[in-house]
Amino acid sequence: MSTRLSPYVCLAGTAREALEFYRSVLGGEASVMTFADYGGGEGVDPDGVMHGQLDTPAGLTLMVSDAMPGMSAAGGGNVALCLFGDDSAEGERFFTGLAEGGKVTTPLEKQVWGDLYGALTDRFGVDWMVNVSAGA
Repeated sequence: MSTRLSPYVCLAGTAREALEFYRSVLGGEASVMTFADYGGGEGVDPDGVMHGQLDTPAGLTLMVSDAMPGMSAAGGGNVALCLFGDDSAEGERFFTGLAEGGKVTTPLEKQVWGDLYGALTDRFGVDWMVNVSAGA
């Protein structure tokens, strides 16, 4: 058995929109299961996303859901999703795409350690870092 760690982002009612946005930036196939698909739940939108998953051609898996009542949604500043790679064109494309409608906190540029690096908060309140290895 192999073990993988995949980020799972809880959002405040914007999971479906976020999943499509991330698919448009990162590529791949997205799937969605709604709360109604599993019998709903008290205080949740039956059309809300209980589980959404994006699997990209690069082997990335990102999962999202709409936060249920009492759950915390993204934007707390405790976790950032980090994309590492060695293709500068791809890194720039990801950074630019994710930054659309969001806020760049560190522009994507060469850093003292030699890599291209940038940080941003996307339009859904999710923090991202993009790092492109200096060897690229």
